[in-house]
Amino acid sequence: MMDTMIARDLEVKLRELASYYPVVVLTGPRQSGKTTLCRTTFPEHPYLSMEALDSRQFARDDPRGFLAAYADGAVIDEVQHVPELLNYLQGEVDARPDPGRFILTGSQHFGLSQSISQSLAGRCGVLVLLPPSLKELGAFPSAPKDLYPLLWQGAYPRIYDRSIPAHQWLADYTTTYLQRDVRQIINVEDLQSFSGFLKLCAGRTAQEINLSALGGDAGVSHNTVRAWISVLETSYIVHRLPAWHINIRKQVIKAPKLHFLDSGLVCYLLGIREPEQLRLHPLRGGIFETWVVSEVYKTLLHHGLQLDLFHYRETRGLEIDLLIDQGERLQAIEIKSGATVSSEFINKLQRFSKRLEGMAKSRRVENTLVYGGEQSQQRSTAQLLSWRDVPRIGAEE
Repeated sequence: MMDTMIARDLEVKLRELASYYPVVVLTGPRQSGKTTLCRTTFPEHPYLSMEALDSRQFARDDPRGFLAAYADGAVIDEVQHVPELLNYLQGEVDARPDPGRFILTGSQHFGLSQSISQSLAGRCGVLVLLPPSLKELGAFPSAPKDLYPLLWQGAYPRIYDRSIPAHQWLADYTTTYLQRDVRQIINVEDLQSFSGFLKLCAGRTAQEINLSALGGDAGVSHNTVRAWISVLETSYIVHRLPAWHINIRKQVIKAPKLHFLDSGLVCYLLGIREPEQLRLHPLRGGIFETWVVSEVYKTLLHHGLQLDLFHYRETRGLEIDLLIDQGERLQAIEIKSGATVSSEFINKLQRFSKRLEGMAKSRRVENTLVYGGEQSQQRSTAQLLSWRDVPRIGAEE
């Protein structure tokens, strides 16, 4: 049974790439909606899943015969299970480079990207689909209407499509990720240690990454922490937000921040059992910040735009949660979960703007404060955005 299809922003870019590449690869986390999007966008293509053992065996044992059986093209799901097929696909599309012939999906970015770079460089377009954005989620009748239920449930579509309780679905998702995906990616002998590490990371979302401190708490080495964070990143559980720095006199911190890509998963890992617990939770601010950053990340990715996202912090205290670097234009975004706006929040943005004055390369700095309140308004020194209007960030020209 196919899931209910909601409109996805990435469909426009998916169709565009399929109009000039013979192969389009769609990657992203498990259960983000890749299969549904591909099957509804290309209904004329036969559909094959490499999760199915018979299809996988056919593709492995007789790759030429497999491709000959689908000479007019196909949607091939979870292709990371048969990376050797990509070598044969190269010759197939070189002989017949019809646009949009093969649509491939995969959940493990690192293995897939390595195979693609070796076999299909220049022959394919690559896109990433994350769970639905706030705007996209609105198409589900059961989508949360208030902030805390939204943060708590997260955005994985099956929670809404199948009306599965978020806590139950996220528990099963985490178990599946650990038992199947992590074991396929690296040799983790002690999954309990990795599970503990995942929860420690959830407690540090929206914080700068300190490998030594994280390793000490997890009881593993500095190098193991680095490897495990890479595993989380390449399977689209987290992403690293790099530090932005320029040649100014103040000393600038250069450590990246850790952000989860789904706030519901963070809440589950932190043991937050109902939305109302978030209201007084000590990590409410970090969870809200990570949600806002992930929403901007989704907007840019799903429109095929460049991910020039950063954070900024000086040793003496000035900190900006999110910067979108657009060349001559720099959008500085401060993120606060409270429903009340303090002038100090806007003052921080103004101080950052003044830091950049007199630089050799002039920048037009646009100040934005995203907060947990309901009203958006334009003030003389900054734009105030309600959490409901976060989809406007990154989508603006």
